[in-house]
Amino acid sequence: MSDALRGRFVVLGVTGSIAVYKAIELARRFTQAGATVQVVMSRSAAEFVRPLAFQALTYRPVEVEMFRIQDERAAGHVAMGREADVVVVAPATAHVLARLALGLADDLIATTVLATDAPVVVAPAMETHMWLHPATQANVAALRARGVRVVDPESGPLASGDVGPGRLAALERIEAAVEDALVSSTALAGRHVVVTAGPTVEPIDPVRFVSNRSSGKMGYAIAQAARDAGAEVTLVSGPTALRAPAGVRVVPIETAAELRDAVLAELPRADSVVMAAAVADYRSAAASGRKIKKEEAGAELTLRLVRTADVLAAIVAGRRAGTVVVGFKAETGDATAEATRMLREKKLDLVVANDVTDPGSAFGSDTDRVTFVSADGAEPLPVLPKTEVARRLVAKLIERLAR
Repeated sequence: MSDALRGRFVVLGVTGSIAVYKAIELARRFTQAGATVQVVMSRSAAEFVRPLAFQALTYRPVEVEMFRIQDERAAGHVAMGREADVVVVAPATAHVLARLALGLADDLIATTVLATDAPVVVAPAMETHMWLHPATQANVAALRARGVRVVDPESGPLASGDVGPGRLAALERIEAAVEDALVSSTALAGRHVVVTAGPTVEPIDPVRFVSNRSSGKMGYAIAQAARDAGAEVTLVSGPTALRAPAGVRVVPIETAAELRDAVLAELPRADSVVMAAAVADYRSAAASGRKIKKEEAGAELTLRLVRTADVLAAIVAGRRAGTVVVGFKAETGDATAEATRMLREKKLDLVVANDVTDPGSAFGSDTDRVTFVSADGAEPLPVLPKTEVARRLVAKLIERLAR
């Protein structure tokens, strides 16, 4: 293993699966890599393996009962979550996935996950039909949407006698996910990332406007992923129904001109600007200060529209050397070709292209099928949760800012 674990505080949650014996080796590997490993077992896990086995390998008492925890502080049941550099739940049963997805706090493992700001890695293990059940898949999707890293189980012979998906992932895969979580959580420390999200709204009169279908979900996911990587994040957001990620500063805007001014105000100290907002291309040439009455307009209302501010051009022109600027290109057709043209003409570092007619990339959905377009070429991705697209995009930012 790399040095990512050295000196880190790892909480390893172990739940009641036959695969619990593999967690013993996982705890040993984390400890040998230089981490302080605090094992937390569910009561059902302790029926498979005695806590002493983990204690002998981690040199720390194992915690099982929420209110018999050996931490002497009054808030001992949440202290581990607050101190953790990473929380790992392996194996994670279907029951535990459901409780984590619901945000329950009825045992020490669930409470630790709920109380932590650290990255969370979950490695499910269960019988095939339980893993494939729509309820389990919905719970996994909910966890992923919150930024939890899920290491999918592998296929093979199971304790039930069946053969199929459900086996705990190889320990090397779990280790890699934990290392990635730890590296990513500090990779943007000291960096300032500006993310734009949602639609812009251009008034026609006090009650009507020109806008688009953007939900803001992609931009908000990027803001959270950048925050999880340790960045200071400013989220410049048009009107959405979303709750801003904790620890992210939000600057609300409505029009394209307001968006431009807000981003330019942040630009002098921005290390990266990610333009995920869907800027309305046109605005009313002369917005009315009062509601346009139907009786006055008649059977037809003619609007004269003019182009809105070119926000990207202003950002590229005003950025300081080394600032990474990412554009988004939503198209109905060959989005990659349009993104390539945009990359060249706008002098961007990266463009994220997607076809909004693709069922996996529809406005308002929780998934996206995108292609990363840069001077290095085009990198198409499969349909992924927007949270995963955001994580991969932030990984690109980390790579480029390190050059």
